[in-house]
Amino acid sequence: MPPTRKPDQSPPAPVSPTGVEVPLPDGAPDPRAQAGDVLTSPQGVRIPDTDHSLKAGPRGPILLEDFHLREKISHFDHERIPERVVHARGAGAHGVFTSYGTAANITRAAVLAEKDLQTPVFVRFSTVLGSRGSADTVRDTRGFAVKFYTEEGNWDLVGNNIPVFFIQDAIKFPDIIHAAKPNPTREIPQAQSAHDGFWDFVSLHTEATHHTLWNMSDRGIPRSYRTMEGFGVHTFRLVNAKQETTLVKFHWKPVLGVHSLTWEEAQIAAGVDPDFHRRDLADAIEAGAFPEWELGVQIFPDTEEETHEGIDLLDPTKIVPEEMVPVQPIGKLVLNANPQNYFAETEQVAFCTGHVVPGIEPTNDPLLQGRNFSYLDTQLTRLGGPNWPQIPINRPHVAVNDNHRDGFMQQGVPVGEAPYLPNSVDDGSPQPTDFEHGGYVNVPRRVEGEVVRGVPSSFDDHFSQPAMFYASLSDVEKTHTIEAYTFELGKVYEQEIKERVLGVLAKIDSDLCEKVAAGLGLPAPDEKPVEHLAPSPALAQVKDATFPITGRQVGVVAGPDADLTGIAALREALEAEGAQVKVIAPHGGTLGSGKNQQVVERTVVTARSIEFDAVVVADGAPKDRDIKTVILLQEAYRQLKPFAAWGDGTEVLASAGIDDDGPGVLTGKTAKTLAKTLVAAMSRHRVWERADLVTASAVPPAS
Repeated sequence: MPPTRKPDQSPPAPVSPTGVEVPLPDGAPDPRAQAGDVLTSPQGVRIPDTDHSLKAGPRGPILLEDFHLREKISHFDHERIPERVVHARGAGAHGVFTSYGTAANITRAAVLAEKDLQTPVFVRFSTVLGSRGSADTVRDTRGFAVKFYTEEGNWDLVGNNIPVFFIQDAIKFPDIIHAAKPNPTREIPQAQSAHDGFWDFVSLHTEATHHTLWNMSDRGIPRSYRTMEGFGVHTFRLVNAKQETTLVKFHWKPVLGVHSLTWEEAQIAAGVDPDFHRRDLADAIEAGAFPEWELGVQIFPDTEEETHEGIDLLDPTKIVPEEMVPVQPIGKLVLNANPQNYFAETEQVAFCTGHVVPGIEPTNDPLLQGRNFSYLDTQLTRLGGPNWPQIPINRPHVAVNDNHRDGFMQQGVPVGEAPYLPNSVDDGSPQPTDFEHGGYVNVPRRVEGEVVRGVPSSFDDHFSQPAMFYASLSDVEKTHTIEAYTFELGKVYEQEIKERVLGVLAKIDSDLCEKVAAGLGLPAPDEKPVEHLAPSPALAQVKDATFPITGRQVGVVAGPDADLTGIAALREALEAEGAQVKVIAPHGGTLGSGKNQQVVERTVVTARSIEFDAVVVADGAPKDRDIKTVILLQEAYRQLKPFAAWGDGTEVLASAGIDDDGPGVLTGKTAKTLAKTLVAAMSRHRVWERADLVTASAVPPAS
């Protein structure tokens, strides 16, 4: 039965499309709404299955005759104009990709195979759910899309910061986004998954469990785009010069390491600096702290089964642990230039998973095949017609002669009299190209199977990989994940949905389920977790490792009487490591004069804890217990930032209730003696030893 409308959901008076009131007989359906209790196509044809695309066999490719897939996806692609349906909130940058040449044996794509070949790129990072005006630091999946302007045409590697997807088949994409977007009656909450619709869907479609768990972990709120891992998600087929094939998964590894925001930081940033990630990326590039990633691949034999040790490589909700198949680096990406105009470049750039070059082919992953159709289709509306590849940011950097003509927004002036092939009028130009001369020739492969809507049985395991992921997290990450589930489900209204999610969590980990249930005030289901592969240390962010501090921000609390010589020495030492220093003082302007004069980059009014990766209090800083300074210090301490103070700067820490011998608090007589130890502390990203002391939660630490 359809749900009963609540009092505040009553429809307005029924009218026709011209505004004339429509008298309705008793029991007649409202002509303005979706009518009937049976799922149909737009033409009224009853649909038996809306979860599986029509395929040639359970593992075969999707068939073009699947009118339901095409109608469902096509309508979804055109639901919003002109903003992207998903990934509307984004930031972009130009850069260069340099190939190591180590992939020459598995692909003939020069962008990956030719040693030291440099290829210009444009990269767009984004959130999935929010509108263009939403905040950067919401808990959400991030897009990591790279457009390579290669010598053989454009290649788009359209990835995410999470290696798995919510769904296994593209036909469900409209459903998951409809469920995750704001409630259609009130258009809230914006850019959040903490509501009934999202959790209703993912608890009923348990294939979403793996992706959801990644999102509830710290991966859901990256510290910066610069410290965000990227994944191609799908398995692709590479073809070498001998027409031999290999299956691969693509990985982007940030040189700065993988780091995230704390939940408190994310909430503060969403209010005081909703452009936090966009600003961080642009400022780093402008300062010359160019973000870098290594591109790597996991390599698998291209067998008929397309599996690896029982893991189905065509299932986009599964990963292959790096301990099982290591990621082999094949090139480096450096972002070195900001866009000149946001709309012309970042907003108008268009990606498509089907944009590949010779040497790279898609597989029969049903999500990938549907995306190949969807991304191309959606640009037709969003960018005003079929000539969107002519927009400057989308243009290939090679000659194009496609015989296409006319259409909306035609910017070229085609020459020749015969836009067809074969022809004799234009001397047969343009001519097709074979494999040996760089033509995109698909490697022959056998396709057969009964026409069915379904998936192979290997797609049915929805819990063992999420269980492995959770088991791989560090204790502090487990605590954050428990808190995330508790917060999100605490925003859910329907009790049945909460109980259903707890049933899913019980299959993953008993401790996870019990602590989330306790936070919700509900009983934990009595169910045994599933068996899973051994934990994968590569999946944990918090580990005993150090990372470069390039581009990190250090706030130095100072004032008119501060030790400016010490600040100058500290600045010199930190900038030598690529970090940036921002002086915080009661008033703007400058402090002192001469060679040690310091510009006040932030005042106590404009500074906030979220923008600093470490906080230092200078000798001679004001001892006036200014409330804004106290709040900044207390927030940064809770956020596990490294602290340092020299001279009587420790008194300022004491006024904020911070013990100068607490975890991660460095002290000394001079700034110079602190610099080296501060760099070492910052290289670990946070002071994890402090976590249990400052975690304000009813949920006990996972350890």
